[in-house]
Amino acid sequence: MTEIEQLLDRVAEEARNTRPWGWPSLPEPLDAAGIHRAEAALGFPLPALLADLYLRIGDGGFGPEYGLLPLLDSPPSSEPAAVPQYFANREGARKDPEWPWPEGVLPISHWGCGMYACVDCRTQEGMVLLYEPNADEAAHAWYVDEPSLADWLRTWLDGTGWYDESNDGADLPPWPDFALRTSAIPAP
Repeated sequence: MTEIEQLLDRVAEEARNTRPWGWPSLPEPLDAAGIHRAEAALGFPLPALLADLYLRIGDGGFGPEYGLLPLLDSPPSSEPAAVPQYFANREGARKDPEWPWPEGVLPISHWGCGMYACVDCRTQEGMVLLYEPNADEAAHAWYVDEPSLADWLRTWLDGTGWYDESNDGADLPPWPDFALRTSAIPAP
C-alpha cells in the first residue's frame, strides 16, 4: 500500500468518526463525472489527491474546523461550495483590484471571518495556502499553510495544525509567489 493510500485510509477513518461544525452527516462521494464538471467549470485540473478525497471520502464534510467545502453544490452544509466560491472570489478581485485572487487557487475549507484554506491547483502536490483577508493589504493576506495537501491532511490528523489550541501563536510563512501570481491579473 502506498503512502497516499495509507493517508486516504486514515482520512476515511477520521471522516467516518467525526463531524466538523455544521455538518450533520458525511456526504456521499462524488462520481468521476462530478470531478470532470468541476474541472471543466474551473478550466484547470484538481490535484490528484484533492480529486481522490472527493471521489473516495465524501463531497466535503470532513477535515479541520468547518471541514472541506462541497465541490460543486452547497447542501447539506450552509458553507458555500468550492467552485462557486472560487468564482465569487475571482469576481470580487475584478471589482477590487487591490485584493486580487490568484488563478488556480481553489478555496477548500472556510475558517470563519472570511479566512479560507486554499489549494494551489497549479502545483502538483497541491500546496495549501491560508487566505487571511483581515490583513492590512492583499500581499499580507496569503500564507503557506503546508507545502502539500498530503502534509496538510497529516497535520490535521496528527492534531498539529496552527489552528489547534496547542499551537496558538504558530507563525505561517508568507506565500512568496503572491506577487508573481497576481501581477498578470488583468484590470477590470
